[in-house]
Amino acid sequence: MGAHSADRETDDLAAELRAELVRDIEASGAWASDPVWREAFGAVPRHLFVPYYYVVAVRGYERRWGESPDPRARERWLRGAYADVPLATRLRDGELVSSSSQPSLMAQMLAELRVEDGDRVLEIGAGTGYNAALLAHRLGADRLVTTVDLEPEITESARRHLAAAGHHPAVVTGDGARGVPEHAPYDRIVATCALPSIPRAWLAQCASGARVLTPIATGVVALTVRDAAHAEGTFLDTPAYFVPLRGSSRPGPPVPSLDGVPPGAREHELFRFLLALARGRLDAREAYVLWEGEGRPERPRYGITVSGAHAWAWLDHPEGPYAWPLPG
Repeated sequence: MGAHSADRETDDLAAELRAELVRDIEASGAWASDPVWREAFGAVPRHLFVPYYYVVAVRGYERRWGESPDPRARERWLRGAYADVPLATRLRDGELVSSSSQPSLMAQMLAELRVEDGDRVLEIGAGTGYNAALLAHRLGADRLVTTVDLEPEITESARRHLAAAGHHPAVVTGDGARGVPEHAPYDRIVATCALPSIPRAWLAQCASGARVLTPIATGVVALTVRDAAHAEGTFLDTPAYFVPLRGSSRPGPPVPSLDGVPPGAREHELFRFLLALARGRLDAREAYVLWEGEGRPERPRYGITVSGAHAWAWLDHPEGPYAWPLPG
């Protein structure tokens, strides 16, 4: 079979698989609040952003590669590229340092970002470039999108992938916690990596009324920015596990001992979320008593407030009895 024929077959199968992925995301309800994203996910070819990735195998990770000489291996790579799962894209000493997020979670976060025509968007964590391509497609103008990552090899490959897909947003190498002031002000900021708190530099680079979405403590918080020193918002209802932001973020406190917590609660996803959000300010027993007493609260009952030099997470109300300071 000639190269052109093989390329055609790949493109045809990719279009088929992309349509299936769109149907899966649609069924999940991820973009119910902003269905415009359906068209972006149907148009942007995810496989161009993951020319290789890693899957868990018996002996560690197995690499899947789009240029494999084995046609069956290439098909496995392509099918995996359009599965609604996160893909490990970069390892260092056996540790995951970059990934392509689960498409349905990306869709939900993009829908919750509430992007409007003409918005300037900053993405923290360039990853493969796929999320930036979806944003550029939705906005219809590459110049409105900036994506930043600390690792030069990540930004270089993201730039390459974006160009292959026909997009040329600003791809910046730098510390995401510092934002990208030269392209500010931003109407939307979205992070695709986990942070311990809200960097004040982001708020300073936002227009008044901007919306910021960022993963914190196995959840995603959506903040409305009032000005450079004030922002507030609540968590989305979905769990989210992201690679931590590299660079200036400090390590979190150790997970407290679970002594005194009943076995059924120890691994309960919402209990673990409270433990992570309180960041060691509650011991496990105190957290359990609060969690049970408040009816095992779902994520949207929690929120974050930034006010001047102070930032804190809270349950039900920013000035309520349950609040935990976040790192400055």
